[in-house]
Amino acid sequence: MRIANLGGRAVIATADDSGVDLAVASQGRFSADIQQVYEQWDALHRWWNNQDPSQLDGAVSFSSEELGPPVPRPRQVFCLGANYAAHAAEAKVDAPESPVIFTKFPSSLTGPASDITLVSNRVDWEAEVVVVVGRTARAVSRADAWSYVAGVTVGQDISERRLQFQGPLPQLSIAKSLPGFGPIGPVVVSVDELEDPDDLVLGCLVNGEEMQRSSTSDLIFDVPELVEYLSTMCTLYPGDLIFTGTPEGVGATRRPPRFLAAGDVLETWVEGVGRLRNTLVPNDVPVAVAPAHTDGAHS
Repeated sequence: MRIANLGGRAVIATADDSGVDLAVASQGRFSADIQQVYEQWDALHRWWNNQDPSQLDGAVSFSSEELGPPVPRPRQVFCLGANYAAHAAEAKVDAPESPVIFTKFPSSLTGPASDITLVSNRVDWEAEVVVVVGRTARAVSRADAWSYVAGVTVGQDISERRLQFQGPLPQLSIAKSLPGFGPIGPVVVSVDELEDPDDLVLGCLVNGEEMQRSSTSDLIFDVPELVEYLSTMCTLYPGDLIFTGTPEGVGATRRPPRFLAAGDVLETWVEGVGRLRNTLVPNDVPVAVAPAHTDGAHS
């Protein structure tokens, strides 16, 4: 099952450019509000598995430019820092002994083809696999963790590096939560559609040039470990997001460093899930940050 956001309405995508409006197809059994889909995930999944899409009402067509974030209003957005060994190495930090958690504010989320406004000349890319929680989870074991996941989507943890390292301590959350700094989509793909959910190939390109390519098999803390850890610390709710970390190849660790510029096209993909295509646009009101003393470590 592949869930898309078309004008705020939940759509089950049956092809890259078509699907069925969920509320119409289910005759009102399931909400038109896409965020509510995750509250009803188990029932929806059972219902969909017994349907013939060609026999359902509510057929729709769409382009990727029309889609919004497939999880527009999560209660919580968790993010992982230094969760790929090669990325930790390029940032010259030790691999963490336990997950490094920070948050992105939900207001930063945007769609798979939305423009991203540059706020400075230090805006960086971070391709990520994003996990969507499908059931309320508290103290879940690693063995059961995947059963609490609705699916995965493609994400970018866009980061303003100068703000991130301004002051005596890293400002991870605010530097990664500026408007539009969390594109996700184009769809949420249910776990049962993934050939191997623990080995998802991902990457990103800037203007067609490959910047990142890796696999979630290289995660230091894999998805079951993350669900176990986070659900021990706090309650996870349907529709919550977990940005699982970025692999090596971010701009700030390159020599010389490379950052995004106005007009750049940033493409981010996860094999078997989909692709984001976001254009960087200029901003007349730059973020208020002082000159950085160091690029520091990165997440």
